[in-house]
Amino acid sequence: MKAIIKTTATPGGLELADVPTPETGGYEVLIKIKKTAICGTDIHIYKWDEWAQKTIKTPQIIGHEFVGEVVASGEHVTHLKPGQLVSGEGHIVCGNCRHCITGYPHLCRQTVGIGVNKDGVFSEYITFPAGNVWICDERIPLDILSILDPLGNATHTALAYNVLGEDVLVTGAGPIGLMSVPILKRAGARNIVVTDINDAKLALAQRLGATAVVNVRNDSLSDFLTENSPKLSLKEGFDIGLEMSGNPSAFSDMVNAMANGGKIALLGILPADAQIDWNKIVFNSLTVKGIYGRQMYDTWYRMAALLHSGLVNEIAPVITHRFHYTQYEEAFACARSGESGKVVLDWI
Repeated sequence: MKAIIKTTATPGGLELADVPTPETGGYEVLIKIKKTAICGTDIHIYKWDEWAQKTIKTPQIIGHEFVGEVVASGEHVTHLKPGQLVSGEGHIVCGNCRHCITGYPHLCRQTVGIGVNKDGVFSEYITFPAGNVWICDERIPLDILSILDPLGNATHTALAYNVLGEDVLVTGAGPIGLMSVPILKRAGARNIVVTDINDAKLALAQRLGATAVVNVRNDSLSDFLTENSPKLSLKEGFDIGLEMSGNPSAFSDMVNAMANGGKIALLGILPADAQIDWNKIVFNSLTVKGIYGRQMYDTWYRMAALLHSGLVNEIAPVITHRFHYTQYEEAFACARSGESGKVVLDWI
């Protein structure tokens, strides 16, 4: 079978190669991949940054966002049958630790990531743990089903706190930040303000329902608040913050813009040397909650409910480019350009 492999411990280093089709047994299923999507994690691996150098063992098939069809099941799998359309939770947990057995598997310290700690989904076939498989609604377009993983991140982050009637700041208009906007609207947020440095992405945020956007390359968030707070009734700052950028300046802006007692959900991966004004966290009674992946499997059920209620059409514009998997170099260049939303690879 064909697979996209990170072959060398250098920037770039991707190769489309022939590898053996994996065998399935026990509690696994064999899935024929239909669509995959490029994630920020895949970009980190492509760039071979500090995180990738510490984490990835080459050679390795990358990728973890997908939709496919079950073609074979292991001898112990009874709830999945060939022909079913599926996606899956890319975090494989141990099942035995305190968090796993008490219903919090997303907190498992032994988590193994598909496409990170083991071979991923950028291939024609993959074996997948049956317990991690999510059966898809075939009425939903394949492109949307291929991005359930990041949509789950957006759902987990946007619903980390009760946003009903609250004023929300989203820093970072990448795909996950963008997908959070219609979720926040459906959850009843009063104002949704999105910041970024890319006008095209900010325009898309407004199309998706943001109340206002701020290009912080040109205008400071503090100046925006001074000018617009009366109009938006933002008298004391934002109640909820969703940090999606991983940019220290964006996080600093968020901390400064929060109302006393405000709550921040932190999904963006900040550099290890990022400076934080802890005194503002303390004296302004702010809450900061780290968000990693999805809650298993509560987030998946919430996400499915949102999609069935009309979110499909609302998030569709986030997918901006599509390529055949043989065009993976062009696809990665597009994803790295900063001018794209989600980039989908077709394996059909």
